[in-house]
Amino acid sequence: MYARILVPVAYEPGYDISRELQIARALSAPGALVMLIHVMEKVPFYAIDYMPQGWREDLTEAIRADLARQAASFEQAGVAVLEGEPGRMILDHAQAEDADCIILASHRSDRSLIGSTATWVARNATCAVHLMR
Repeated sequence: MYARILVPVAYEPGYDISRELQIARALSAPGALVMLIHVMEKVPFYAIDYMPQGWREDLTEAIRADLARQAASFEQAGVAVLEGEPGRMILDHAQAEDADCIILASHRSDRSLIGSTATWVARNATCAVHLMR
């Protein structure tokens, strides 16, 4: 059982985090803190001028609200919306929050491989990593 679980959430079409949340419940010690995070990648410099005023703040707040809604069923929960390269930010946040387990889905359609972010996290994490297919 784990006391501090980090669950990265990728917002992709048709993506449902119910499996990750179910696993987080199963692996949680009594009173565990479950932290849901989303990492927003930086917008390329050539596209930033085409984005409407305040788009990042609006999107960040909408994601934060959705994460809070999803985390509400846990006794102790935290949410964060970060910006940067997903693999690196997941590991940095896991270390900063002293996570003892990361529950991460692989988003590759090719079942024989796992995605680049999942690979990076699994290879470099200093805590347990539970990868899902």
